[in-house]
Amino acid sequence: MIVDTMPDYQIRSAVATDIKDLMQIDHSCNSDYVWQLQLNKSGEQVIATLREVRLPHPIHVTYPRDVLSLVDEWNNCAKMFVAVVDDQKVGYVRIIEQGTAGAAWVTDLVISIQKRRLGYGSALIQAAQEWAGGRGLRQIYLEMSSKNFPAIKLAQKLGYEFCGYNDHYYATQDIALFFGRMLK
Repeated sequence: MIVDTMPDYQIRSAVATDIKDLMQIDHSCNSDYVWQLQLNKSGEQVIATLREVRLPHPIHVTYPRDVLSLVDEWNNCAKMFVAVVDDQKVGYVRIIEQGTAGAAWVTDLVISIQKRRLGYGSALIQAAQEWAGGRGLRQIYLEMSSKNFPAIKLAQKLGYEFCGYNDHYYATQDIALFFGRMLK
């Protein structure tokens, strides 16, 4: 059952002592759809087609990054926010800054399985947008695996538009999709 209202929660900056708890969150998801990439090459022309495909049965999608290696990445990000409910960390968003392009990149958005579809992901993205806007950045991008259909739908729901992909982007060889929006 999906509840329409969220209990009292807090979105706050992450601190070093949060990392152990955040690593324990299940980073995987289930998906009934994927975005399938098809490349057609004709002479010097390449046509890339991405299409939404319903799968014959739901798949379990592992996180495209090694969770243990995320500790180093978390220490090197521009900003990280944590969602806390009843003193329990239920999710986080990790942001890197590309100053020369005036852009923020949300590279990780993770919500515990029990708290998904309750608005915490949206709240973390909103915090990322406000942080990026406060830094004078002009754009924000979300990256996700083409297999992570729940994240794709969230990006679309929040007004992000598909703006690119990178084949074999992750160590898992998964395709990364990029959704973006202007902040100003």
